Amino acid sequence: MNREWMEARQTKYAAYVTMYLLVVIAIVSVANVLANRYNKSYDSTSNKRYSLSDQTAKIVKGVSQPIDITYYDKTSGFQGAKDLLDRYATLSPKIHLDYVDVDKNPNAARASGVTKYSTTVVQIGAKKEEAKSMTEEDVTGAIIRDLKGNTRNICFVTGSGERQIDDAERAGLSHFKDLLSKDDYTSKSISLLEKAEVPSDCTVVVVGGPKSDYQQIEVDAIKKFVEDGGRAMLLLDPPLKIGRPTADNEALDNMLQSWGVTADKDLLLDLSPVGQLLGMGPTVALVSTYDPHPIVNDLKGSTTGFPLSRSLTIKNTDKSTVQKLFESSDSSLATTKLDSASINPSDPANKRGPMTIAAAGTYKTGKENSEGRFVVVGSSSWVANSFISFNGNSDLGLDAMNWLSSDEDLISIRPKPPEDRKVNMTGAQFNWVRLSSQFLFPGALLLAGLSVWWRRR
Repeated sequence: MNREWMEARQTKYAAYVTMYLLVVIAIVSVANVLANRYNKSYDSTSNKRYSLSDQTAKIVKGVSQPIDITYYDKTSGFQGAKDLLDRYATLSPKIHLDYVDVDKNPNAARASGVTKYSTTVVQIGAKKEEAKSMTEEDVTGAIIRDLKGNTRNICFVTGSGERQIDDAERAGLSHFKDLLSKDDYTSKSISLLEKAEVPSDCTVVVVGGPKSDYQQIEVDAIKKFVEDGGRAMLLLDPPLKIGRPTADNEALDNMLQSWGVTADKDLLLDLSPVGQLLGMGPTVALVSTYDPHPIVNDLKGSTTGFPLSRSLTIKNTDKSTVQKLFESSDSSLATTKLDSASINPSDPANKRGPMTIAAAGTYKTGKENSEGRFVVVGSSSWVANSFISFNGNSDLGLDAMNWLSSDEDLISIRPKPPEDRKVNMTGAQFNWVRLSSQFLFPGALLLAGLSVWWRRR
């Protein structure tokens, strides 16, 4: 009887089902254990919105000490923070996350100086920094402050019609100032006429598109600063003589020539069809290829734009080494007729491209582990509020500042804002979509159903 029961069809089916269930349960259990231990995800968004940036990954993976990240909030607020902080934990086993409910454990919050909900504290060794907000830029910024430990001041020279960091209009640099603050730089304005020397707390001095001539004492202060191991970014517009004219600034030109950079007195015109497709005129030079250099190595695949640019001529000197960063396109040209609003592209006097737009150089100070650094760009409009958001311009500006301040480990592509992928339609297009979705497609399905019913009737 028992043998018949064991050989019965129902018994075999039951055994098979039981075995399959056990195998499925085992597979699911193993998969859950592996998924819990090796947390992997795939970001399918076009701009990798839910992935940490290359900059963050580079910084975190380069830290040799443990990184303790503690988030203080109500328990109900933990999940929002986990969505971001868990991505940090996947970058390195040295990251340790902790979530503290400030209501249940007020002493822990008080010991860390936390006074409000939704506070993130990053600690590396004995250094502890608070993130300004729960964003990747600010959490990574706290890690940077832990690692760097010193204030990095970017000093913008004023007094000769330069672009201003507190100017929120199109020509101002307020957006650039905000971007620098996210990389934990402090920006301030200085006058070299009031005191003819660059303040000692300046990490980088910036000359941002002066309209008037610099006095020799101002130029001497910048020259001494760089040749003593300081860093400088010089953004020099072409000396146009129409509208509000731009001075030739011979004193600044002479200083740059002593370092191996000549700012040519011309205006670049980019006649490539790419600019026309982007709705830009010939006075905006577009760049999509870059020379090997830490400033631009990570810009491959990005396009940068430079309105109202001049060309540069570079060479090495006995004290300086100068390297081209990028140049204008093959279809570019440069005119030296800067006093006329009408430009003739077919003028045989025009120089033909490509021509250097930006260069980076180092200066031998003669002191050990102390070299001067400088970046020269033949335009200042590319970092202005009206244009810095163009494609790779903001990355170029920040990467140049990272190199100048010897923070090459920070050079990378920053997190991109969410894309605005709205579909814009005319009134006629909207009416067609509504008509087809509400009537045509449902009507077609209804007619197909009636046709099938009629044939089978």
